Amino acid sequence: MSDLTLRFKGQKNDVVQGVNLRVRRGEVLCVVGESGCGKSVTSMAIMGLLPPNSAQISSGKMRISSDEWDLVTDRLPAELRGNKIAMIFQEPMTSLNPAFRIGNQIAEVVQRHQGGTRAASLDRAEEMLQRVGIANPGQRLREYPHQLSGGMRQRVMIAMALANEPQILIADEPTTALDVTIQAQILDLIADLRDETGMGTIMITHDLGVVAEIADTVAVMYGGQVVEQGPVEEVFRNPQHPYTIGLMSAMPRLDKPGERLAIVPGTVPTISNMPDGCRFRTRCAFATSYCSKRPSLSDIAPDHSVACHYAPLEAHVRVSA
Repeated sequence: MSDLTLRFKGQKNDVVQGVNLRVRRGEVLCVVGESGCGKSVTSMAIMGLLPPNSAQISSGKMRISSDEWDLVTDRLPAELRGNKIAMIFQEPMTSLNPAFRIGNQIAEVVQRHQGGTRAASLDRAEEMLQRVGIANPGQRLREYPHQLSGGMRQRVMIAMALANEPQILIADEPTTALDVTIQAQILDLIADLRDETGMGTIMITHDLGVVAEIADTVAVMYGGQVVEQGPVEEVFRNPQHPYTIGLMSAMPRLDKPGERLAIVPGTVPTISNMPDGCRFRTRCAFATSYCSKRPSLSDIAPDHSVACHYAPLEAHVRVSA
């Protein structure tokens, strides 16, 4: 996806501005940032799920393999959603229909895109439940969402998303509502299925621990903009945007128990109060009047880009001893 810019009707500022995301086959791209930074809106725009009467896209292109769409004039074709590109949502209980059995919901996705008989699609549904590690899949097919635990419902959503073997999977904070043990199981499952199928995965999260565990590349978003992007090892080793540095400083460390955590002062501004130029400048310790001009996302190392006038920081910012 390239140069995605959109705003909601009645707003004077873009809620997402000039966002470029790329995920290769077999790669995991993690999109990270605080709540309100535009991560989920970006994923919904990619899927073509934003209501056209309220979300106004002014630029953006989407490419899957050799196929390309102009998001200003075209919506992602319905036959591609759930087929070439699929999405796992944050809360499976709001995504699964409580009135239908699990098997019927997965089978509907299969029939919608692959056709075939109802019996064949139910066989595929049972196969997928087994593939995502659900015990007694034949029994679970006949159960309703409320009869399953949160972790099992999330596994059902993964089974549904992968039933048609998509090229790209978008996972929007798929472990947020789960306990730590189940979170680890779900992340391991997604990683295993990625390795098995070769799909590209876009993982949306606010948890840098998840990023460190599963990502190949990372894009840090703030105020609807990508402010830093690159290979996860490079970004973690050498963070260059002040916001990225703030997020990483706020992570608890096992080697320093009891140490007071750093904070990023302030909060993400609302879209109606978004500052001009660098949107992080009202919270940034390094901001100057020059930051009222929007910085471009520029390379500071191979595949490592930063949207900051003073990157690399060590070349521009003098730190007192």
